[in-house]
Amino acid sequence: MADLACVLLAAGSSRRMRGADKLLEPVDGMPLLRRQALALLAAGCGPVAVTLPPDRPARAAALEGLTLQILPVPDAASGMSASLRRAAEWAAGRPLMVVPADMPEITADDFTRIAKAFDGATPLRGSAEDGTPGHPVVFPATLLGLLAMLEGDEGARSVLKAHPPALLALPAEHAVTDLDTPEAWAAWRAR
Repeated sequence: MADLACVLLAAGSSRRMRGADKLLEPVDGMPLLRRQALALLAAGCGPVAVTLPPDRPARAAALEGLTLQILPVPDAASGMSASLRRAAEWAAGRPLMVVPADMPEITADDFTRIAKAFDGATPLRGSAEDGTPGHPVVFPATLLGLLAMLEGDEGARSVLKAHPPALLALPAEHAVTDLDTPEAWAAWRAR
């Protein structure tokens, strides 16, 4: 299994939750952010970091006691690229696994499968069973310089377009279940 730098992106504003913080929603008796950090730590695929904005102390509190690194993102309001730039800097020449923290179906086993399948050279992206691209995404170390130059809220789309990833199907819709609104959370919990 590749030794990766693994980062949970948790610096978003949760605007579509209308006052609530999706990363603090309870899943399996704990805040989603803590649950996903624990899953990434359990996968054992490398050091783990979490990007956090300066104005969300409850997110940092949800991670207390975990063996991971907090990556402050003071310019988080400028978009996801701010977190990706910070993560690329932190990875320091290692391949980087990136996963948004708001994806409650991705498991430790999923992280392990992705890490084991990564060949070290080609980007690798998790997909739903039907092939729909999702997360996590592993970037080879050679692409970190491109991540470090990203701007705005487009994420890494331009990097993935220029360097098409291999896809690895994860179970069901693990790789694409992203809950951004109270209605999405209610529907997911009702299943």
